Amino acid sequence: MAKTEDEAQAQEGKQDRLAPPSIDERIEELRARRAEALAGGGDEGIRKQHARGKLTARERIELLLDKGSFHEMDQMARHRVHDFGMERNRPYGDGVVTGWGYIDSRKVFVFSQDFTVVGGSLGEVMSEKVCKIMDLAVATGAPVIGINDSGGARIQEGASSLAGYGYIFDRNVRASGVVPQISLIMGPCAGGAVYSPAITDFIYMVRETSHMFITGPEVIKTVTGEDVTFEQLGGAVTHASRSGVCSFIAEDEEDCLAQVRYLLSFLPSNNLEDPPAYAPSDDPDRGDESLNQVVPPSSREPYDMRAVVQKIVDEGEFYEVQPLYAMSIMVGFARLDGRAVGVVANQPKVLAGTLDIDSSEKAARFIRFCDAFNVPLVTFVDVPGFLPGTAQEYGGIIRHGAKLLYAFSEATVPKMTVITRKAYGGAYVVMNSKHLRADISYAWPTAEIAVMGPEGAVNIVFRREIDKAEDKDLRRAELIADYERKFANPYIAAERGYVDDVIEPAETRSRLIQALRMLATKREAVPPRKHGNIPL
Repeated sequence: MAKTEDEAQAQEGKQDRLAPPSIDERIEELRARRAEALAGGGDEGIRKQHARGKLTARERIELLLDKGSFHEMDQMARHRVHDFGMERNRPYGDGVVTGWGYIDSRKVFVFSQDFTVVGGSLGEVMSEKVCKIMDLAVATGAPVIGINDSGGARIQEGASSLAGYGYIFDRNVRASGVVPQISLIMGPCAGGAVYSPAITDFIYMVRETSHMFITGPEVIKTVTGEDVTFEQLGGAVTHASRSGVCSFIAEDEEDCLAQVRYLLSFLPSNNLEDPPAYAPSDDPDRGDESLNQVVPPSSREPYDMRAVVQKIVDEGEFYEVQPLYAMSIMVGFARLDGRAVGVVANQPKVLAGTLDIDSSEKAARFIRFCDAFNVPLVTFVDVPGFLPGTAQEYGGIIRHGAKLLYAFSEATVPKMTVITRKAYGGAYVVMNSKHLRADISYAWPTAEIAVMGPEGAVNIVFRREIDKAEDKDLRRAELIADYERKFANPYIAAERGYVDDVIEPAETRSRLIQALRMLATKREAVPPRKHGNIPL
């Protein structure tokens, strides 16, 4: 029986529906899915993110990397949860943008949590995405940059989200000392999520929009009764000045991303490479006569060691790490003769440059980073000793000070020291002395290398003689002056080879550059071992 025209058309339409989609249709579907993924949380989510003073995950990557260099991975990844109605909300990307790109034409891997998508919360799929790029970073020898902006663990996924954090932490540990790891806190980072950034090498935070804490203000108020705001508890200034968690503080997100690019200019891509070197634009033989006058006549008078460092390094550029924390010591990156160096320096302007618990830990961690990534160390010494007091002793200054000693002794990179003024007691030994295998040690004529300062030494050694004197104050002053002439100078140490040379301050730059060139091929073998046991 012949089919009617309507029946024929229906049959034809059915065949069309059963026919495989054309390549054009498939490409159109791909483009639609990509557009959905790129939209993140949609216009409303993006508007809210901007209203908070924050960029989106993709905007951050675009500013961080060289233009057009980003290659995204796992754009179509989606969660596999079917509880709590989650099956009705399966956004592409699962709250994180991952991939690789280039900074100044050098490869880096990056993940950027997307707060507009399920609050940037971490679940199983997000963890898999982050772990994948971390594994690739280690395999290919490239830095990992993590941009954190997350509501925390995804409650709907239960134990899977907690496991996800564990997998990321494990990658952080395995990558440590192999490739540089840099964390950017650009929103909330709370609870267990804070431990991934804590393991990484450097943490950036942004004023007013970055927050890190284990337990939030509400929990603290309930448990302890303390009233504290998000900013007071875990803001950028708090972690930059009080806890020491934050390495660098930025004024806004654009500034933060620019600073990360600058930091990478000092760092190698991995532990098997040397840091990038640049054609020097500053004269390697440049002297600075003002350095001859920088140390005050009185040993009690402070001066700014930062100004000393800036007069010596290329173009005066010194990128200080943790500048607001444990300020009696300075650490940071600079260049000499176009080569990156790590600088460790006592700061006489703060606590007279004494070492305490926090400054010892701060310097030790920086030294170990430099040693792991082949960054030579330059140490400027003006240290009267360790900070006295029961708080320091009860807090474990012995153990914490030993960390600094351990770090300097363990380091096998080129190590150079300049003693500008005081170098007293155990603190002298700890601060990269020749006795801890410093390769080159210079002293300025103003250097004082002794067990302790003249006054303390005289009060102990000549106590009976002073007690018997008719004019005790006069006799003490005479003995102090005699002690200063005999011992408060660098020449006895130079006689014994404890310093390699006494130099004019003005020639410090050229002498350090000459030493750095000589040490460029340094190789030091260490006894085979699994690892040492630093006094943590």
